[in-house]
Amino acid sequence: SVLDLCTGSGCLAIIAAGIFPEAEIDAADLSADALAVARINVAEHGLGERISLRQGDLFEAVDGATYDLIICNPPYVAAEEVHAFPPEHGHEPVMAHIGGEDGLDLVRRILEEAADRLNPGGALICEIGTGRERLVAGYPQLDFLWLDTEESEGEVFWITREQLLEPGA
Repeated sequence: SVLDLCTGSGCLAIIAAGIFPEAEIDAADLSADALAVARINVAEHGLGERISLRQGDLFEAVDGATYDLIICNPPYVAAEEVHAFPPEHGHEPVMAHIGGEDGLDLVRRILEEAADRLNPGGALICEIGTGRERLVAGYPQLDFLWLDTEESEGEVFWITREQLLEPGA
């Protein structure tokens, strides 16, 4: 089972459906407009029976469900940086980017609740942009595994349920 938290357009849920063909997938977002776009994309990929779209504030959208994998690309840009965005970013809603004063407000909430939403052996993979130093400083007890992507280094982390439950975590 997979949860795409802060799904936006649904692209990560669609990718997960391709990688895990037997998985049940929930895709959650606070924005009704984002979910309308996700609904179009899910339908265009013929995945309407495999991906359930849910509206709500983070984990509230999934009514206590637990998952083997949570993937998340939450808003993670610091407020000051969002307000300095160039005009071409204006076509996306501010809520898609702004993650609070330091960019990590939603990431902190996700970390606080993720262990309760993961099955034993499950894990969270989350993109946080350039907030790695702030996140590590705020959670020195957590052993994040930092993943590199084709276009970034150290902007995506992996952490297991068990690591989140370790004493001191």
